[in-house]
Amino acid sequence: MAYYWPDFVEECKHCQSCELSKTRKNVVVFRGSVEAPLMIVGEGPGASEDEQGLPFVGQAGRLLNLLFEGYGFTSDDYHICNIVKCRPPENRVPTPSEAKSCMPLLAKQVRFVKPKVIVLMGKTAYKYFTGSDEAIGKVRGQFFEKNNYLIFPTFHPAFILRNNNHRMTLWQDIGHVREKMEALNLIPSLSEKPEMPEGRG
Repeated sequence: MAYYWPDFVEECKHCQSCELSKTRKNVVVFRGSVEAPLMIVGEGPGASEDEQGLPFVGQAGRLLNLLFEGYGFTSDDYHICNIVKCRPPENRVPTPSEAKSCMPLLAKQVRFVKPKVIVLMGKTAYKYFTGSDEAIGKVRGQFFEKNNYLIFPTFHPAFILRNNNHRMTLWQDIGHVREKMEALNLIPSLSEKPEMPEGRG
């Protein structure tokens, strides 16, 4: 029996695999393009995301949008999601059991999206996606290959909002992603070098 993207979304909406299903307002599946060369994976939904049913729509999302717009990415280029699809209470970090419960859905999601590059935003996304406990500051900014995907860890935009002195680092990291995707002919080259947007997002 065929299994399509709308079936996947419905499966997510009806999931009750962990305790987060009892406190959520909305299941947060994705925003962007269903199939895209770039997949962004964050930690989990916050209050704004839980209200709207979309990932990265709060302050951190506005900063991410600024960075993407600055580098000429369009919503056709990326698919944004999270390790867990339901908001952990008080925006706490998802527990290992919660992340494990959501992993089968994320695996299905990756197969639908067919990305070439996967950006892991923050320590939680990196830890649960790779199984590694290394500090994000040690591994960020470097590509590595896993299961035929190019994986790129970087800081979470929410971290940048608390530590604005690292803003340039995240800007440069997104630039490296853009350069890699251009080199792989996944997106067209920019005609001129972008400048970092002003403001805190």
